[in-house]
Amino acid sequence: MSETSASMSAAEIAQAVSSRKITALAATEAALARIAAHDKVLNAFTDVTVDRARARASAIDAAIAAGQPVGPLAGVPFAVKNLFDVQGLPTRAGSKINRDLPPSPRDATLIERMEAAGAVLVGALNMGEYAYDFTGENVHDGPSRNPHDPARMTGGSSGGSGSAVGGALVPIALGSDTNGSIRVPSSFCGTFGLKPTYGRLSRARSYPFVASLDHLGPLARSVKDLALAYDAMQGPDADDPACIVQSLEPTLPLLANDIGGLRVAIAGGYFQQNLFPEAAEAVARVAKALGATRTVELPEAARARAAAYIITTTEGAALHLDHLRKRPNDFDPAVRDRLIAGAMIPAVYVDKAQKFRRWYRARVLELFQSVDVILAPATPCTAPKIGQANFTLDGVELPVRANIGIHTQPISFIGLPVVAVPVPLEPMPIGVQIIAAPWREDVALRVAYALEQMGVVAAPAPRGI
Repeated sequence: MSETSASMSAAEIAQAVSSRKITALAATEAALARIAAHDKVLNAFTDVTVDRARARASAIDAAIAAGQPVGPLAGVPFAVKNLFDVQGLPTRAGSKINRDLPPSPRDATLIERMEAAGAVLVGALNMGEYAYDFTGENVHDGPSRNPHDPARMTGGSSGGSGSAVGGALVPIALGSDTNGSIRVPSSFCGTFGLKPTYGRLSRARSYPFVASLDHLGPLARSVKDLALAYDAMQGPDADDPACIVQSLEPTLPLLANDIGGLRVAIAGGYFQQNLFPEAAEAVARVAKALGATRTVELPEAARARAAAYIITTTEGAALHLDHLRKRPNDFDPAVRDRLIAGAMIPAVYVDKAQKFRRWYRARVLELFQSVDVILAPATPCTAPKIGQANFTLDGVELPVRANIGIHTQPISFIGLPVVAVPVPLEPMPIGVQIIAAPWREDVALRVAYALEQMGVVAAPAPRGI
């Protein structure tokens, strides 16, 4: 029973637990056993909350026995990137410095909402230091490893989240996305990932990176599981000033709706450059399945990426100035150097970047007057080898770390909702972005679900563990 439940989807686990075919404790023990067996290879987890998980699962089983409601995620194991506050643990945010923090007195809002829906937290996940990373390589905890080839990167900075879900250790994990940190691990590890509209999901009691760009969201092995988690976490939160949406908009009931009337376009220009063949092939497969032939161009996307870099590095540097002065040797040297560089950028450049951001957002939103969804590559390539420093894009040798997010940054820069879908190519999967207008996560999820039902996208079974 326990091994079977470990391979089940979140929806299947919740149904089985609610109907008493399996217990929440059995589902939890199965996840804990799988973590114990396989995380030695994947290095996805930094903390496994065994006692908490067992106590929570037992409480769910007791509630079911008493005839009490337990929620749509009853007994579903999940884990979170270690920048989420977890009661009783210091919030590492992938760093050495944060380990000196006292244990968090309260869970992050999204953990509270997942558990209110019946889910069971089983641990915290490896990540790039302070979320300033696209590779999943952490100098303090070691790299998280790709479940389809442990010699390859998971992508970052939510690398442990991608590894844990792609490796089927848990059916759902939570991550963060500032410049691509949900979509990149989803692409490399073969999972579905949702970066919601900026302000849709609460960031309360999570460690920030760039407040004006940070998003939190789920990764899962199916669109239905992604929607289950997303719906459980929706709602305004006074503890996050950006999370002001007043109405809940459940997406799960909408997944099976016909998408025949939706207007789907392919991102052209910038988004058809700097691609390995596998990235172009993945977009072409998705476009063909959806009957998409129209191409639209996001104006000045390259400049948008440059402006995103300026805002990222200056806001990030401002957050860490005190530690940069007092504990510079406790940073990952690569992260430290980028933050120091950000602290020296003249204010006039930041002002220009923010003005351009407003202009760019307005121009991109104009596109959604004539289209509902835009398709774009999630990453320029499948997962590189761990430690790989450079790759060649369009005949130019470029650093891997700085250019993995070349196609995600111009989208998160203006807070659009995106579902990353995995195209199961051989030998490694790769993702495609399904981009929708603000607050239309339902549209992106419906398209992702339709592609999943067609068999065009799917989370492949892990092959490297």
